Amino acid sequence: MAIVHFHIVPNAKSEQVVGTQSDAIKIKLRAPAVNGKANAALLNFLAEQLEISKHAIVLKRGEKSREKLIRIEGLREIEIHRRLGIRQPAGPGC
Repeated sequence: MAIVHFHIVPNAKSEQVVGTQSDAIKIKLRAPAVNGKANAALLNFLAEQLEISKHAIVLKRGEKSREKLIRIEGLREIEIHRRLGIRQPAGPGC
């Protein structure tokens, strides 16, 4: 299980992982930020990109914010980053 921070940009022209912003993974979504549409689109996008069930993805915090904290069952954070195409820092001293 991993808990991952995301920064969401709603109303974008395309749906894609943009990179990182601070300690969050930045994702653009087409869905508007009204009535939970962007949250639903995010869960669908993550399930598709990570190749896991939507039931394994839980929005823990940030329901009405662009900053989201999401629990993802069955994957470690390093694997989530790999599947989303995010490069991990080399680590201390590198």
